[in-house]
Amino acid sequence: MTKKVGVLVSGRGSNLQAIIDKIAEGTLPLSISVVITDVPGAFGLERATKAGIRTVTVNRKEFQDRAAFEEQINAALGDVDGVVLAGFMRILSADFINRWYHKIINIHPALLPSFTGLHAQRQAVEYGTKLAGCTVHFVDAGTDTGPIILQKVVPAYFEDDEDSLAARILEQEHIALPEALQLWAEDRLEIVGRRVKIN
Repeated sequence: MTKKVGVLVSGRGSNLQAIIDKIAEGTLPLSISVVITDVPGAFGLERATKAGIRTVTVNRKEFQDRAAFEEQINAALGDVDGVVLAGFMRILSADFINRWYHKIINIHPALLPSFTGLHAQRQAVEYGTKLAGCTVHFVDAGTDTGPIILQKVVPAYFEDDEDSLAARILEQEHIALPEALQLWAEDRLEIVGRRVKIN
């Protein structure tokens, strides 16, 4: 049976597009039930609409508190099997994460556990790392600390700035996220402690 996911985006949605393309190719056994954004007019919505996917905007500014905001997201997600964070720029509460325990998958533009949080590519450039990349992981209550599913590595050059490194990493994100989701959709991921075994 094909698993259903809800995808949360805050921006242009290029990782969302990578998932949509793989589903269309028939190589990713998933269906996207809904695309939800916290940013009215985010370009990711346009990508979803083009693909015939239902979209919902849940604008944080319209809610008194985070609990009400997240409740609305939960209502929009409905009965999905999992949640994909594809460039969703808000920290989710422990309550939300526990509700979807080990069912939320995130893509982060760094080789975790290095460079968590915002501007990971800038952090990597400023630190002078020679290798950078991206990580797909299950979400836990920490910031980018959940069990790692897979990682992709790119070189970081002395001449790099945040944008040039981010562009190189993004190419790998578009490969890594669908790959991890395929493993999840095929029930090949097993969480053992804080490690993920690929069966």
